[in-house]
Amino acid sequence: MAYLLCFRPNASALPCFTPIRAVTTVACNIGGRLMETPVARTNTPGMVPVPLGELLRIAGEYERAGRIEDAQRLLDHILGAVPNQGDALHLAGIVAFRRGDPDKALALMEGALRHGIDTPLYLRNICELYRVLGRLDEALAAARRATALAPSDPLCLHNQAIIHYHRLELDATLACASQALRIDPSLPGGHFVRAEALLLRGEWAEGWEEYEWRFRIGGAAPLMPPTDKPQWDGTRFADRTLLLVADQGFGDAIQFSRYIPWARERCPDLAIGCSGEMIPLLRRIARGARLFARWQDCPDYAAFCALSSLPRLAGTRVETIPAPIPYLHADPARVAQWAARLDGLVPRGLRRIGVIWAGRPTHNNDRNRTALLADLAPIGYVPGIALLALQKGPKTGQAGGWYGRAPLINLGAEVQDYDDTMAILANIDLLVTVDTSVAHLAGAMGRPVWIMLPFAPDWRWLLGRADTPWYPTVRLFRQSTVRRWDDLLQAVATALGQEAGA
Repeated sequence: MAYLLCFRPNASALPCFTPIRAVTTVACNIGGRLMETPVARTNTPGMVPVPLGELLRIAGEYERAGRIEDAQRLLDHILGAVPNQGDALHLAGIVAFRRGDPDKALALMEGALRHGIDTPLYLRNICELYRVLGRLDEALAAARRATALAPSDPLCLHNQAIIHYHRLELDATLACASQALRIDPSLPGGHFVRAEALLLRGEWAEGWEEYEWRFRIGGAAPLMPPTDKPQWDGTRFADRTLLLVADQGFGDAIQFSRYIPWARERCPDLAIGCSGEMIPLLRRIARGARLFARWQDCPDYAAFCALSSLPRLAGTRVETIPAPIPYLHADPARVAQWAARLDGLVPRGLRRIGVIWAGRPTHNNDRNRTALLADLAPIGYVPGIALLALQKGPKTGQAGGWYGRAPLINLGAEVQDYDDTMAILANIDLLVTVDTSVAHLAGAMGRPVWIMLPFAPDWRWLLGRADTPWYPTVRLFRQSTVRRWDDLLQAVATALGQEAGA
């Protein structure tokens, strides 16, 4: 059925349908003569009929252009007139998701399905929402339905591969991704989900090759500004500069910085582009290299390489990871300062256990890897310990609601940089943390650290093991159920108690 909706001329979400009859003027000089641009009066009477399909097209353009409030106002008007219109409900769900309300988004998209809009695209979208909300059974059902409706659509197969990955069904992940790539061999997402599954399984020879596709994924931030210089292939040269780029997150930069000496052996003249926070750390590893945080400060170079691509060039396998632990060391003066500070804060005789319960909120897997401080309650009943919160960011405020038996000392506000964090790590007995950059920092320092992993962990932690070849002082604790921290934290508490009694 073709709907015609009527709009008043002053509808702010639809300026393009304003009637040109009652106007004020805005003067502009074009071609040497005065032109008058009509602007609608806000009190202009009348209604303008507009086809529903045209309104949905405009709302979609608003959403894609980031004009979320304009899209919302237009969709509110549409749904006020035709509340069960499936296309409008689905688009309103996308807008709700963009506004940070996935629960409302899901309700709207489910409404679209109830009203008969059952297309592969809509199923792909709702599949992603179910995944974001941790409802993986429903995500898989939607993914399979989309694939059944469009078996030759590689994006449907790609979505299904991602859901299988989060369910740790890696054979199915690889099967779906491979089928998608048979249809479209240049699909970056298909290659990347294969990379993650292969690397997680320890099949690194093929995994590293597929991992290079990460830079081609739509919407991914570019590694660097456009350049005509080649990507480094590992060839040795002594008379030119090699540019290394600390890509991805802080944890990745810390983990892969162990390869800087390997690169420097082949190309002694290094320049390293990284965030300002990383410069003090990388300077410890790459002494004498030119480090910069702004591209306008980048020196001339002959070739470039991402830090996270160095394991591929080095031919790294699970059993050949370079592990010169420790390769990061705290500043002695800062260690002494924090030793005095902690001596004054922590009751004498208690073991010092650092805790971090949340990662960076903008991380694309934060809903899975981040816990609540309240989830750490079992640790609070272990006798003989004091908890030192190293949490940064918006989740720091949870420290004010701690009621455990073990005292919690909130250091977050006093931690100014990674040098402070390293000095604290040098002064405590153990760090217990979710998968964050500080976990990598402690591992690179050779400090004891227990990492609490989500059900489907990042590929670097491999499968089914409590240790990691990346860091010998790390112990891994894994969720047995998606987004359930209770049994994991009980295992951590039990292990802490056993250590105390040893």
